[in-house]
Amino acid sequence: MDDTPEYMKGPETRPWVIRAGTKLRKYIDRLSTASSKIPVEPVLDEKHFPWTKLLAENWEVIAEEAAAIIRYRDAIPPLRELSPDHRNTGRDGKWRSFFLVGYGFEVPENCARAPRTAELVKQVPDLNSAFFSIIDAGGMIPRHRGVSRGLITCHLGVSVPRDHENCWIEVEDEKRCWRNGEWIVFDDCFEHEVANDTPDPRVILLVQVKRPMRQPGRLVHDLWLGAIRKSPFVTDARKNFDKWEETFRIAEANEPAGSN
Repeated sequence: MDDTPEYMKGPETRPWVIRAGTKLRKYIDRLSTASSKIPVEPVLDEKHFPWTKLLAENWEVIAEEAAAIIRYRDAIPPLRELSPDHRNTGRDGKWRSFFLVGYGFEVPENCARAPRTAELVKQVPDLNSAFFSIIDAGGMIPRHRGVSRGLITCHLGVSVPRDHENCWIEVEDEKRCWRNGEWIVFDDCFEHEVANDTPDPRVILLVQVKRPMRQPGRLVHDLWLGAIRKSPFVTDARKNFDKWEETFRIAEANEPAGSN
């Protein structure tokens, strides 16, 4: 029996459907590029997504709920342990993710812990995922790219270190620093990396939405996204939610809240 954790296994052990999907992705990305209604650029203007204004106006409400959750951040899973296919990102275990919605699947227990934030993100059109993304002090995410050009990633700063200039994301050759209440919107199909070179954790609300596209790109991408939702990329992560829900529940009930 192979006891190697999923996130440590090499590409040769990945399910065939993921390997096949990797080969198909470049063709679907080309169609997404040709069908896009917005620029295909590394960093985008938030004006393309009018819903961002509502969440930015309520960032302090979101920050308040995030603060209550990250009091127990040791019980929030590193993404590599929640999702085996993120094993090569956040290798130091300092990238933690508290999911409200993941690939269209709501996490009811977590939404109940952040009800106002959950209500806000449910108003986002074409929502794919929404979660609190935490990079612990000194954490880094090596250069990588996302799964589909048909998705756009949006970061809202909710608890950014004061030394924000040393807490950054670089998409291709564009480097940006987070600020509380402000968005960074980007196409994560471009290579990007993240670093938190400060003594404090960085917390953002990460919202991922479908790229605005014309047909046939929209239809093809929706079918592609449906296949991803049924693949081990998503189903393996959903199986791990129960384990981490129990861990978080124990932390809430029995462990004193730690400081940030």
